[in-house]
Amino acid sequence: MARGRSRPQITPDLLLRAYSMGLFPMADSVDDPELFWVEPDIRGVIPLDGLHVPRSLARTIRRNTFDIRFNTDFEGVINACAQPVPGRPSTWINGTIRELYGSLHRLGHAHSVEAWTGDRLVGGLYGVSLRQAFFGESMFSRETDASKVCLVYLVDRLNSRGFKLLDTQFTTEHLKTLGAIDVPRDDYYRLLESALDGPDVRFD
Repeated sequence: MARGRSRPQITPDLLLRAYSMGLFPMADSVDDPELFWVEPDIRGVIPLDGLHVPRSLARTIRRNTFDIRFNTDFEGVINACAQPVPGRPSTWINGTIRELYGSLHRLGHAHSVEAWTGDRLVGGLYGVSLRQAFFGESMFSRETDASKVCLVYLVDRLNSRGFKLLDTQFTTEHLKTLGAIDVPRDDYYRLLESALDGPDVRFD
């Protein structure tokens, strides 16, 4: 995995150009103000025609366990993703990341999918849209299956809007159970080029 410390100030425009070249930023910890660029040798993607929905998850969706909303509390989602959880005492989402992606959200390029129970935000995910590509950044869950349900709704929206690529950056065993696969860098670049070559599509 290639990485390099950023020196010039990262702007929303520079961030979008980095995504178009297969790069994304991370921080070493939530307390580290600096960012570095990441270009994985192996990239995680979820084929938009290959999402796997286990039966238990399908039942949760049919029961309308959560009220799913889009872009109503982007700040709440990214802040929740940055919080420590059991087994993960710190994250890479620092203040610089939150500020940058908040700017992208206001520009219409960063989006959240949210699971609500009443007035409580109990799960969600956020990511970046660019032409026909969506770059998933992080997800969180405070109730069982909340983030998974958000992912199902995300894939449904991407398919309905004409997106071609759902990039998860890396795969985890959790994501693999839902259909995520690993692709070599060169294959990923071909997928990215195809998604960026077509017309711009709207997420919302």
